Amino acid sequence: MADLGEENKVSGVFGGVQFGDNEQNQTVNTNTDIENIENAGTIRNTNLPVKTGFWNKFKSFWLQDIDWNKEIKVELTPYQQKVEDEINEFLHQEITWEKVHDFLFQEISFRRKD
Repeated sequence: MADLGEENKVSGVFGGVQFGDNEQNQTVNTNTDIENIENAGTIRNTNLPVKTGFWNKFKSFWLQDIDWNKEIKVELTPYQQKVEDEINEFLHQEITWEKVHDFLFQEISFRRKD
């Protein structure tokens, strides 16, 4: 470094100022400064407690990996099973032309029955 009153010219540096004794040391510091600028705002400590919000929970549930080949088992209560049996019985009943005819041509009265 130059003392007061002395001029120390350095080539390749704007203004001809030298900050360190070793040029390699200067480049290392410059690279470290660039890395610090690129990593600004990142959390370096991974042991920090994280409060999970609603949207993070929603995203993790919505975007989870699902094994589509896995069997899904549904357990019903006795009442739910009864309703499901009645629905199946209704949907799988035998439909004949006679039943359709009876339904379409049934007697309809518009008077009140006494």
